[in-house]
Amino acid sequence: MHPPHDALIVIDVQNDFCPGGALAVPEGDVVIPQINELLEEFHVKVFTQDWHPAGHSSFASSHQGHDPFSVIDMPYGAQVLWPDHCVQGTPGADFHPALNTDAADLIVRKGFRADIDSYSGFFENDHTTPTGLDDYLRSRGVTSLTLVGLATDFCVQYTALDAARLGYKVTVLQSACRAIDLDGSLEDARTAMLDAGVILDL
Repeated sequence: MHPPHDALIVIDVQNDFCPGGALAVPEGDVVIPQINELLEEFHVKVFTQDWHPAGHSSFASSHQGHDPFSVIDMPYGAQVLWPDHCVQGTPGADFHPALNTDAADLIVRKGFRADIDSYSGFFENDHTTPTGLDDYLRSRGVTSLTLVGLATDFCVQYTALDAARLGYKVTVLQSACRAIDLDGSLEDARTAMLDAGVILDL
């Protein structure tokens, strides 16, 4: 078992991010058996869940003339426009059925504000609106985090960078993550995480 101050954060292992989903991460479902094993090794286990209202501002379908994966400027910065995904109450937003969701102490839903996207488990993409995850972890005495899930170069990366900024010791277990890798975004994410002091474990 890991010490009580080490938490496992399972990021966005949802149907829409797995093969066959609206925004499928290649091999996204391959990480699930390893994550299920890891859940038995931690005292504190938190899942994040992308949870968008229909017509979310990060969807390409909400911006006439813009294709999925194009980038626009939003009030909080550059925003990749995604295919509609993880819409509240749809099967695509559900956790993958093979994931042991009963093990979660807490599920943090993010991206439910229609006018701002949310990659990180800690903050919306304005980097200031909190999700409540930091307060919860501190109430449990957590000081170090192990991150797994989807996708390495977006929600995992943003969660890792915010966690490092908040003072946690952060490890990203790469074997239990998969990436979208949009125009070299995986290598950029690895560099950013290393620069922030995040440990990239195999």
